[in-house]
Amino acid sequence: MPETETWTYTLAIPNDPLAVPVSRHTLRLILRAYGLPHLADAAELVATELIANAVQHTKGPAALRMQWADAVLRIGVWDTDPTPPSPARGATGWGETTGRGLGLVRECADGWGWCARERDEGRGKLVWCELTGDVAAA
Repeated sequence: MPETETWTYTLAIPNDPLAVPVSRHTLRLILRAYGLPHLADAAELVATELIANAVQHTKGPAALRMQWADAVLRIGVWDTDPTPPSPARGATGWGETTGRGLGLVRECADGWGWCARERDEGRGKLVWCELTGDVAAA
């Protein structure tokens, strides 16, 4: 399939730790199917961080949205907590296992942000990022 084709997928995510690897593998499969395997590593990393945050910090369902348009992969994760994401500021110690997620997203993505968003499930937020084809392949 050509890289110029536009597509969107949305995956409903239960509040379950298994949602993280299932979502990651689904994302990789979609990118491979559309001839975009060079985006897979960076896309998996940022999607994993966003999904893990949604599963860990909320009690409700979540959703992963992947969209390819104009040579940009947009990844968004909606969750039921309307609280703005709080990227860790400063250094995180070697022994700490949390607090690096949004920092990784910031470093790997060409852009990221968030907005308040409502869905059928209620209030929440959408945290998104963008990867361009040429940057992720480098």
